[in-house]
Amino acid sequence: MQRPEQTEPWDGVRNYQARNMMRDAMKLGDLVFFYQSNCTEAGIVGIMEVVKEGYPDFSAFDIDDKHFDAKSDPNKPRWMLVDVKYVRKLSRTITLKELKLKAELADFTLLKNGNRLSIMPVTQAQWDFILALE
Repeated sequence: MQRPEQTEPWDGVRNYQARNMMRDAMKLGDLVFFYQSNCTEAGIVGIMEVVKEGYPDFSAFDIDDKHFDAKSDPNKPRWMLVDVKYVRKLSRTITLKELKLKAELADFTLLKNGNRLSIMPVTQAQWDFILALE
């Protein structure tokens, strides 16, 4: 699919903790890692920027959308999203396996057992360390 402005709504998030971060914590101009997990080798592959702060996730109201939620009401939306814009691809994939080997990332939420969040906070120190691995 072509995206001339290289922006995309980050829709379909159906986890309350991640929803709250989209609604309350993600701000215009924030940079985020693009983490690819539905593949052979999971890892960080790029950087995106938040270009529109949290607003109702339209996919929850579309009966034909795979993310439809019959309990979500347009007048009191249950799910939120942000718009993100492509910034750049990393020079290489920084794999989950590699991240797990780094003592400096011991407190990184992504590496916690059982973590299934699609959105999580990254401290400035973690961000800098990860980019230094590139």
